[in-house]
Amino acid sequence: MRRPTDHAHLNLLELHRSVIRGTSNGKIIWQPRIQCWISDKIFSGESLPEPFQDLVFPEDLPVFYKMLSCSARIYEFNACFRKQEHPSVKFTERALSETEKAILIETPVGKQVKVYRTTPTSNRVITVKWEIESREELAVATWRAENTTWSWDQEKYDQLCARWGTLGLPTMYMPRITVQDLYLNTMGVERAIYALHDWPDDVSAYFRALNECHDRLIDVINASPIEIISFGDNVHCGTLSPKLFRRYVLPAYQERCAKLHTAGKFVHAHWDGDTKALLPFVRETGLDGIEAITPKPQGDVTLEEIKGALGEKMFLIDGLPAILFNATYPVSMLEEYTRKLISLFAPKLILGISDELSSIGEIERIRVVGRIVDDYNADCA
Repeated sequence: MRRPTDHAHLNLLELHRSVIRGTSNGKIIWQPRIQCWISDKIFSGESLPEPFQDLVFPEDLPVFYKMLSCSARIYEFNACFRKQEHPSVKFTERALSETEKAILIETPVGKQVKVYRTTPTSNRVITVKWEIESREELAVATWRAENTTWSWDQEKYDQLCARWGTLGLPTMYMPRITVQDLYLNTMGVERAIYALHDWPDDVSAYFRALNECHDRLIDVINASPIEIISFGDNVHCGTLSPKLFRRYVLPAYQERCAKLHTAGKFVHAHWDGDTKALLPFVRETGLDGIEAITPKPQGDVTLEEIKGALGEKMFLIDGLPAILFNATYPVSMLEEYTRKLISLFAPKLILGISDELSSIGEIERIRVVGRIVDDYNADCA
C-alpha cells in the first residue's frame, strides 16, 4: 500500500519539525538510531545482509535510511560547532606500545596527561589514565575551560544539509554537564566522586568555568539554524544520585534551557542508563523531552512510570528497548510494545530505539515498526 502519509513518501525534515512544534495533527516520526549496528559490522569486517550488501559507508548512510523508510537523527551537525582552545595550548601524542598512546596537554598554567588503549574487539578506546587525576590537573582543566571559545562553520552546515537532504532536522548535542563531564570525559566515576568530596572548592571552580564555556557555545547555537539541541549526558542514576542531580545538574539544566528557549530551540537530554530515581525531577528541568529512557525489560522503569513522570507536555524521544530487536524476543512482542508506546505517548513522541540497535539486532525489524507508525499516521490523516 502506497499512502502519501507513509515515511517513504514524506519530507521527513518537515514531519520532524511539525512533530516537535505540535503541528503534525497527531502524527509521529519513526527515527531509529542504527549507526552502532553499522559501525560494529564494519569494524568486524562482516558483510551487510541483502539488500544492503553493496552500500559503502559512511558515504551511503543516508541511502541506508531511505532504503529502510525511516528518519535519521542527524547528530553529524555537531561538526558545525568549532571548539577553539587558547592558542598557547599544545597537544602532543606519542605511542607507548602497540596498543597504548599518551596525549600530553601543555598550557601556560601546567600540563595534563591522558593515556588510552585500543582493543581488537571495538573501535572504542579504553582510558588508562584520565586527563584529570590531581588537583593540579583540575586547575589546568579549569583554565582551559575559561579560555575556550566556539565558532560556527557555515560551509560544513551546507555540506551536511546537502548530504542528508530531508531525512530529518539538523540536530546537535551539547558537551556533557558538570558531574557527567567528570564521570565520562575527564576523571572517571570513582575519581570524580572522591574529588566532589575531597576538593569541593576546586570542583566548583571547574564547574563554573565549564558552565560559562557552555554559555559561550549556547550563544553560537542560538545564532545558528539548528533547531534541536540534546544534552548528551548519558545520565545513569546508578552513578548520579538524586542528591548530586539536585545540586549540580538540575540548576545547570534550568539555566541552559532558559537560554536556548529564548531562541526557540527544542531541547532534550540523553538519559540512557537506569533512570527511575531521577524521573521525579524531569518536569523541573525545563527540558522539552528526554531521549533514550530505556523501559523494562531492558531498563528499570515501565512505560507507565515514564508517562507519569513526563506528563502531557514533555516528549519521549525513543522508547523501544533495543533488546526487542534481537531474535531472543518474538516480533509479535515488538509489535505489541510499539502500539502500546504510541497509545501512551503520541503525539508527544519521537519514536526510536533506547539506546541504539545493537550489532546482533535484526535490521528488518526496523521495517516492522515503520509499518505500524505509517498505519497510525494514516489514521491521523
